[in-house]
Order: sequence, then C-alpha cells, then structure tokens
Amino acid sequence: MNQGSTFQTITDLKVRPYEPQDQVAVEVLYHDGLLAGQIAPNDTGADIDNIQEAYFSNERCRFWVAEVRGQVLGMIGVAEDEQDIAEVRRLRVAKTHQQTNIGHALLETAINHCRDHRYLKVRLDTRFERGAVLDLFDRSGFEHTRTKNVHGKELLEFYVDLYQDPRPKR
Repeated sequence: MNQGSTFQTITDLKVRPYEPQDQVAVEVLYHDGLLAGQIAPNDTGADIDNIQEAYFSNERCRFWVAEVRGQVLGMIGVAEDEQDIAEVRRLRVAKTHQQTNIGHALLETAINHCRDHRYLKVRLDTRFERGAVLDLFDRSGFEHTRTKNVHGKELLEFYVDLYQDPRPKR
C-alpha cells in the first residue's frame, strides 16, 4: 500500500480496554463520526450509553480505546452477531489522527480478540467509501462482500474469515 507522506506511525499508541472514565471521550468520538451528524435510522446508539453492559457482560464481546499520551483518540467494539460471527462496531478515530496507525491497531486488537475467542468470521459494515478507510479494511484482511441499501443509503459489508486466516494465532 502506498500510505503517502500523510500517513504517520504513532509510537506511543496504547490500545486498552474501555474504562468508565473514558465515557466522555467515547461519546465525542461517536458523535464526531456520525454521517452528517445524524444517527442512522437502524442505530439507536444505546451501546454507547451503556458500554459496560453492551460489551463486558459476555467475555466474547469487548470495547477498547486507543490512547496517546493520556488522550483517547480512537475506539472499537466487538459484539457477538451470531454464535460464530463477531461484529466490529463503533470503529472511530479522531479526525485529527485518521492518517495514522490508530485504526489499524484498533482493528488488529479486535481481530486478535475474535481469533482468541474462536469466532469463525468477523463482520463489519460502513457507509464510508473513502479510499483510506477501504484500504484500512483491506490491510486488516477484510473483503468487501456486498453492498446493500439501508434507508436510502448504501451500506458496504465486509468479512474476514478467521478459519481461513493464514496468519499465525497470537
């Protein structure tokens, strides 16, 4: 991949599990990442209001934040979609840091968690079609499987098959 001169590797990046004191930063990232400032009709955002219950009541689900020098600049969650399929949710990186390695580190953390908890597939969807986002998914092993129309907007769906993943388990 040609990351260009704007791609920056942040060396003091720490991806760690969400803690209650991260709530305000997570809410800011969530709202800043909404398309045109609006919640999709099929998305209540209830998980953001209650992260502990949504992502920590089942060991197969989790929520992480990316922190740089004490500042939360990214987030990602894993929820169980079906018994063997995990869904990556709420992937957000602060607009000021989107051309960095934060998104990749978050996705890698989520995929490793899914692999460790024996999910067979990981699914994610997005309405964004920007090249950098699609390139991030590709670098993380996701393949675009279909595009569907949800409430008049195109939704791109991606999967990574962990049972076919040639990368070694960590």
